[in-house]
Amino acid sequence: MGERHQTLNAPRKTVRRARKLRREMSLPEVLLWRVLKTRPGGFKFRRQHPNDLIVCDFACMSARLIIEIDGESHDMGDQPERDEKRDAWLVRNGYRTLRISAREVLKNMDGVVESIVAKCGGTVED
Repeated sequence: MGERHQTLNAPRKTVRRARKLRREMSLPEVLLWRVLKTRPGGFKFRRQHPNDLIVCDFACMSARLIIEIDGESHDMGDQPERDEKRDAWLVRNGYRTLRISAREVLKNMDGVVESIVAKCGGTVED
């Protein structure tokens, strides 16, 4: 299966890909990360988190919640099927997935953060 990262329990290749993706985040991801790293609702988030063979846009490990920011390409070709398979894999491994459109992040950041915190099981705190 290949060598795994010592602390993340993910293949080293996936960890390298996650590090690369952190450097290449999209504008909606960058803007959302600016808010999520302040720990809204008291929840800690990780960005571009390696989870076995996949890299999740954001993760709240305490709530077992994966947050995926979907651009327009997620509606094209075989991407919806790939996303469905990925979400099913996450469910089988004890995670819930919240998919948010990139457009929604750009238009309604407060609403997006409120829905993330609610999905994590908390309430929005100032």
